[in-house]
This record gives sequence, C-alpha cells and structure tokens, in this order.
Amino acid sequence: MPRGDSLVRAILGPTNTGKTYLAIERMCAHSSGVIGFPLRLLAREVYERVVAIKGANQVALITGEERIVPKSARYVLCTAESMPVIGGRDDRTHEGVFPSEFAFAAIDEAQLGSDPERGHVFTDRMLRARGREETLILGSDTLRPMIRALLPEAEIVSRPRFSTLRHAPSTKLSRLPPRSAIVAFSAEQVYALAEMLRRFKGGAAVVMGALSPATRNAQVAMFQRGEVDYLVATDAIGMGLNMDVTHVAFAGLDKFDGHRDRRLSIPEMAQIAGRAGRHQKDGTFGTLGLGGDNGPAFSEGEIAAIEDHRFQPLDHLYWRSAELDFTDVGALISSLEAKSDDPLLRTAPMAIDLAVLKMLAEDPAIAARRGISAKRLWATCGLPDFRKVGPMHHARMVRRLFSYIGEGGHIPHEWFAAEVARLDNVNGDIEALADRLAGVRSWAYIAQRSDWLKDPPRWAERTQAVEGRLSDALHSALTQRFVDRRTAVLIRDIGARGADALPITVAADGEVSVGPEPIGHLSGFDFTVDPTARHADKRMLLAAAERRLGDELDRRAKALLDAPDSAFSLVVEDNGGLAVRWESYILARLAPGRSLLEPAVRTVRALDRLSAPRRAQLRARLEAWIDSDRDRHVGALKQLARAASDAKVTPGVRALAAMLADAGGILPRRAIAQQIAALDKADRQSLHRHRLRLGALDLFVPALLKPGAQRWRAALLAIRSGQPMPRLPDPGAASLDGSADPRGAIVAYRRFGTTWLRVDLADRIAAHAYAARQSGAADPLDRDLVTSLGLDPSAVTRLMAEIGFIPAGDAWKWRGTRPDRRQRPVESPRPGNAFAALAGLKQR
Repeated sequence: MPRGDSLVRAILGPTNTGKTYLAIERMCAHSSGVIGFPLRLLAREVYERVVAIKGANQVALITGEERIVPKSARYVLCTAESMPVIGGRDDRTHEGVFPSEFAFAAIDEAQLGSDPERGHVFTDRMLRARGREETLILGSDTLRPMIRALLPEAEIVSRPRFSTLRHAPSTKLSRLPPRSAIVAFSAEQVYALAEMLRRFKGGAAVVMGALSPATRNAQVAMFQRGEVDYLVATDAIGMGLNMDVTHVAFAGLDKFDGHRDRRLSIPEMAQIAGRAGRHQKDGTFGTLGLGGDNGPAFSEGEIAAIEDHRFQPLDHLYWRSAELDFTDVGALISSLEAKSDDPLLRTAPMAIDLAVLKMLAEDPAIAARRGISAKRLWATCGLPDFRKVGPMHHARMVRRLFSYIGEGGHIPHEWFAAEVARLDNVNGDIEALADRLAGVRSWAYIAQRSDWLKDPPRWAERTQAVEGRLSDALHSALTQRFVDRRTAVLIRDIGARGADALPITVAADGEVSVGPEPIGHLSGFDFTVDPTARHADKRMLLAAAERRLGDELDRRAKALLDAPDSAFSLVVEDNGGLAVRWESYILARLAPGRSLLEPAVRTVRALDRLSAPRRAQLRARLEAWIDSDRDRHVGALKQLARAASDAKVTPGVRALAAMLADAGGILPRRAIAQQIAALDKADRQSLHRHRLRLGALDLFVPALLKPGAQRWRAALLAIRSGQPMPRLPDPGAASLDGSADPRGAIVAYRRFGTTWLRVDLADRIAAHAYAARQSGAADPLDRDLVTSLGLDPSAVTRLMAEIGFIPAGDAWKWRGTRPDRRQRPVESPRPGNAFAALAGLKQR
C-alpha cells in the first residue's frame, strides 16, 4: 500500500474513547478497507460487526489460525501480523490475495510499537500500511511524539475518555462490588482467585491469553449476561475486550515479562484500569486487599497519572527491516538484524522467529539454502509458538515442517491427521484442555498455508472443528470449576426486595427453586439442601430457604389446620418410634407423658420455621387428632381412667379400674385375685356397665381386642416404656405360633407353651369347661372350638391346667381349685414395666 496522497490521521486517546468504533464507521464509508488489530479475538468481534453492516460476502477475516475470505471481499479485518501490506519482501503478508491497495486502512493500538516482543510489527504497519484515500492510526496519547517525528504529514486528533476513571481504596475479595474484574499475572493466581469467588460470590468468568478466542468469548458472554458478577483475568483484558466492568482490582502490580519480574509501567496499569467504565458510565480501579500490609498498592504518582491520563511519552519504537535479503540464510539473518538510520527506531530484540531461524542455521545444510528455499525457511520460522515452549523446543517442530516443504513439497497428510487426532480429546482438566488448544492452534495456522498442504480447506475445517470442541470443553470445565450458578443467583437475590426478588417455586415433587436454580427439596415442612451442593454452600442454601419459604410454609400450615382427620395417621418409624404423619410427612413424634393415655407430642424441628402462633395452632391440631383417634379405638381405656377417679364409684371398682387403665386394658386374673374376691354384687354390676369382662384367666375389655385398639394400646405402652413399637399379630388372628413377637402378643393374647391364644377365646373355652362341670357333663372341653382354632394337644393341656383341669386318660379331671381361688400373693404390675409384668404373669 504505497503512501500516495492518502489522508493520514492519528486518533489518540485513552481507553473508552470510541476509537475502534470510529475506525469501523470510517471504513464502511469507503469502497474497501482493512484494519489490523492486536488480538485475534478483537479482529473476530469487529468482523462480526462489519458483516452485520456489509454482508458476509463482502467481509474477510484473516488471522494466523483462521481465514474467511469470500471471493468478493472488499473489507478485511485481521491481526496486525496478518495484515495485507504491499511493499518490502517479507513473505508473511498476503500478496496476490487482495488488490494492490485499499481505499481505507487502519492499525489499532499502534502504541504497541514499544513492545519488545511484537513492537516491530506494529511499527511496520504504522509506517507502511496506507489506504488509497484515508489511513487511521489508533493509539494512546503516548504515541504523539513518535507520530510527529516519523509521520510529520499526519493529522493528530485527540479523543477524550467518555467517562471518568477514579482510584478506589483497597478492597477485600469478599467485599468487591458486583461487575468487578480482578487482574492477576499468573494462571495459578487466576485459578485461586476464581475458586475463592466461587465460594464467596457464586463464581467468576475467567479470561487468559492462553484460552482460545471461542473460550474467551464464551466466558466474557457469561459475564456480560449477568450469570456471574465477577471476572478474573490476566492482563489479556487490557486490549480488545469491551465489557460492562465498573471496577478493576489488581491482585498484583508486578509481572514476569519473559525475562524478569518487574513492576507494571504506568501505561500498562492505565490500559488495564481503563477497562472499568464504559461509554458514559464512570469506573474505578484499585488493588485487592490480601490482608496485612503486604498487599499491592499504587503510588500517589501512579494514581494521579492514571486518573488524569498523563503518561510518559514514548521516545522510541521497535523496528525490524521489511527489506529482506533471501540470497542465503546468512544474508537473511543480517537483513533481519539491520539497524535503522532513524534513532527513534530501535532494533527489535530477538523475537522467537529470528531465534528459531538462527538455531536452524547452525545446520550447514539449512544454512546453505538460497532464494525460494530461504523464503520458505523464513515462512516456516513464522509459525507462532502457541504452546509457549520456547525457541529450542519450538525449533524442533519448525525443522520437521521445513523438511517437508523446503523443496516445494507438502506436509504428509498422514502426519498432519495423526497430530490433530491426538489433540481431539475433550477429556481432562483445565490445564490439559488448554494445552491441547494451544497445540491445535499451531495446526490451524499450518492449515491456512496453501503452499504447505495439498488440501488446505479440508484441513482448515478439520482443525477448526477440533478447536471448537476443545473450546467448548474448556469453557464447560472453567464454568464447572469456577461458577456455582445457584450461589450466584442467591447472592444476587439476597439484596433484592419486592419486585426485584427472584421468584421462588416449589414443584409438585417438592423441588425448591429460586429463579432458575434448584436449591433443595421441601418435604412437608422439612427443607433439605440439594445433595449436589458443596459442603461450603449448604449454609447459604439453608439461609435462602429460611428467608424465602415463609409464604409456602404458611400455606402448608393452613392446609394442615383445615385437613380432615383422615389426612393424619399414627406411624411406626424405622427406629420403632411412634410418630404422627400428615399425608406423607412426619410432623410430630410421641414421647412419655403424664400418663399412659397422654403421651407428649414433640413436633419436628422443621416446624420451627413457622411463626410461634402458627406452631401453637399446629400443635393443638395434632393433639386434637391424637385425642380423637385414640378415643375412637381405645375409648374404653379412657372410661376406665375416669372411673378410677370418680368419687361416686366404689373403692373396689376404682382400684380395679385404675390398675386396668394403667396396664393398658388387660390384666391376668391371678394378679388381682384378692381385689376380685373382695367385690360384692353391686361392684360386679358396675364393672359390667363399664364393659369389663371378669374372665376365668384375664380381666379385659372385649372392645380393646379389636385390631385398631390393639395397635393403639401397644403404641401407648411402647411410648411409656421407651421401647420400640412391637411387631403386632395379623388383624383378626385367633392364635399365634412360637414365632410371634412376645411384646406384641401380650396386648391381646395368652401364652400356652409355644402357642398364643387370644384372651377372649381362652375365656370362652374356660367358660364352657366350668359350665360343663356345673351341669355334670362328662367332657368339659369344647372340642369343636379347639379344633377350629387348631390348638395342639400341648396347648390344650396347658390351658385346661390353667383353669383347674388335669388330663385323666381320654377325659379331664377337676383338681378342685379355680385360678382366682388360689391365695398366692402376686405383685401388681408396675406402670413403667407393663410388658414384662403381663408376660410374666401370663406364663405362670
């Protein structure tokens, strides 16, 4: 692009002055144009903008690893290294691809001409890239003296920053404001900070130079969409990334520049700090408080310079000759190391391409290359060191590449395919994925060289597909490790009130979500944290539930209060304890109370989330159901308890009623033989009115032998004794074998050897035997009933012995004493050991 009479303008100013947007606008106003950028990422971003304006068929994108060049392309967005520049003999440009000149040309961030590593590229583009009609040089104001001295014909235009940038005091990580970017200068520190932000704030996006553009774009997009409020980055954010950042926090002010650790220059500080505040929105910058007095700190002079955008003007730029001599490799090296006649243009330090060239030139066979072969060698040395392995290791790959293409040949597709296939692996951690991405970028660069491969479009498509998969995998790995979307949502929700608060939903299966993120499960009134949550996050999720579930819990409490009795049930838990269940939720557990019939109701801790009045209402409702269901099944017990304290009832009846009520509704007759013997006719009639049966073997209430009554009586006895609920017989069972649970059987059955017989049936057999004896019948045994019950001979013998009969051949002989006539003293069962007392007496 010859200089001609092109209008050259230098647009100088700090970050956030709209220089890039101005360049896009000016280029689109011309018939053709080219802009060179410092980053592939920025070139891609602007490419998409221009495509939206001009259409994809008119816009080209050229970077080291990516090439989109429609046949009718008139506008080119590219990296500075890939910028089409006509003139000179550097074979790195795209001579023959585009017309000999563009109507418009621009180079962005031209002040990078002072960078030791890439500076010579920007200096060359600033001096040689020209548009036929207009040329823009975009950069910081530090470039002004260089423009005046090297390009005296250029018009200099100053652009003020749209917003104000101010210093803020050092801030701890946990107190950083939302929309903050934290800048660190090593991958290890970036990862550590991102991990801490995940715990404190729900996560952070991660941006580093080692990431692929696709991965960086995905991470930045996550930040821009507000999925996370924090971004941790290296100084890669200093250029080309336009984000809604309000505060930039420096985790350090020193960096390793490839040779040594040094303090950032003020322009570098300003370039990074300038990411805060966009357009008319002001921004702040400061340092990250690390505790103690050892944290990084800006000097007063640095703060003033950054706030006022006053920096030391550049006094030199790095330069390397574009007039290369390909006579032989030695001549090529000499031309690359040539010095400029202008004292403002310093010879660039040895870049990696020149370092690799010198290493390869130590081989006499390579040093003898001339002409076209020397050109191919220099082109091969231009392969970027994406893997950052250094000149020595990088030279090995360059040597192998040159061995294939040095004489005009092509890279074997078998080797190319195998190397790409080896990298096509989305498994592994962040570091492994990032390393594979760097590797595949080398092959993507190679695939852009039409003279290195036989079928470049095919391999370019292949490498881009692999890079895309690796980028997606790396983005997922970064997000999984450093972003907890649920915590981020909750952090944001903590400060919200009213309409700003995120909606809370409870799904039909009980899953609780705040906004789009599930936080746990609500079972009845019991909230459990999502089991996938990390241990450190569980307290936050519980706090969110406490704060946001009040309305839902109150709604459930009202439904419980209005629920019919049929919605409640008495259940046995896995540990054998007794509990009250509403629908499918445990609400209370029963414990020993003032008496057998009055167990204590202990509501579950989940109900503590309700207000005190609501808790009191729920307790009253549960107690009312317990009273109602208990009275429905064992109301006779309550009547006995009342009789025991009724002054109108005779002392003998009151004593028996008290003992029976305390024992759960059944007592062996022997245990109370003396009290029964003391009853008169009126007392016996009173007991009959209370539906109490004075059986031959047991004193019991027939209604309490029903299955529901058995269950309640066993439950009340178990609660009072502090023992687990026993295993009860099947409902309606007349007899049980020896495998029956004794604690469950004794509430309605009497044991005869290995057989248990229900007490009312044992009483029927006894009553029949006494009636037969009274009438003089020969056989006192009700053989039909015994047969229907399936009682074995041993059980029958024991039963008959209990009621006063002993076997005499095939008949039965009365031995002369009824069970209640024996004057054997027996202790009354103690209330606290009813099961044991009943079991002992029934086996005597």
